[in-house]
Amino acid sequence: MKTTFYKYSVLVLIIGLLFNIRSSAQETSIDNYRMLFYFKTVKQADNSRMLEAQLIARNKKDRKDKVPVLDAEIQFFNILNDEEVLLGKSKTNKEGIAQITLAENQSYLTDEEGNINLKAYFKGTDAIDEQEETISVKDLHLELDLKEIDSVKTVLVNAFVIDSLGTKQNIEESDIIISVNGMLSKMPIEEGYIEDGKLEFEMPTDIPGDVDGNLTVYAIIEDHDEFGNVMAKKYANWGVFNQQDEVESNSLWTEAAPIWMYIVLTILLVGVWANYAYTILNLFSIKKEGKALEMNSKNQ
Repeated sequence: MKTTFYKYSVLVLIIGLLFNIRSSAQETSIDNYRMLFYFKTVKQADNSRMLEAQLIARNKKDRKDKVPVLDAEIQFFNILNDEEVLLGKSKTNKEGIAQITLAENQSYLTDEEGNINLKAYFKGTDAIDEQEETISVKDLHLELDLKEIDSVKTVLVNAFVIDSLGTKQNIEESDIIISVNGMLSKMPIEEGYIEDGKLEFEMPTDIPGDVDGNLTVYAIIEDHDEFGNVMAKKYANWGVFNQQDEVESNSLWTEAAPIWMYIVLTILLVGVWANYAYTILNLFSIKKEGKALEMNSKNQ
């Protein structure tokens, strides 16, 4: 009876383990994930252009379960009608991100409206289908200037595109963020609005800078329908540096000790010297009594 029960228990245990392994395999199967492919471009402060693609697998049931795809080769193209120009390629990192940076003097194919059409392409594998995303942006020029106008620190922004005739055309309107460089990230100080290509903004006078009062000021346009992401930056000695006096506490030594330390030390020293004096007096008294005893013994 015990042998039969033991065999039955082992059989149930094996079936349970096989079922759990099979369930776990099904949960981690690529079929339970949906591939997400993101593509964006950023015109950087030095007028270079960064292209970035991200490939992520997201669980169909648990949307919080996202797995970046590592080491996937992404190709970046400039396209015009049926023409494709390979701009570069890069492999995704541990965050699933692949990037390339194009120089300021990079030439692009543009359509009749002056749009730069870009494509990010992943060829795919046996497990992952091919992925493709396209974006279209105009080459926006964002000029940032920092001036003191009538003793007022002023931020000036000029935003324009250059048409086919080489003429500057101010953009009509756009949101823009003015930020300064913080310890960990950029700190926004103004969310402004460009009208007719211009923005003028009075800089606050209480923004912390480095030890020399230097600031890095950014003008950023984010996720614009026509221009994508564009950034400009400038440096200025407009920051303040507040030297804070640190209050010393729990230190082993300071130039001025607390009063109670002086009192305790005085008592200890007085006690030590009193003990020395008492000992010396006792030695003289013992010596004196010794002489007296010696004389008494001689007289007897």
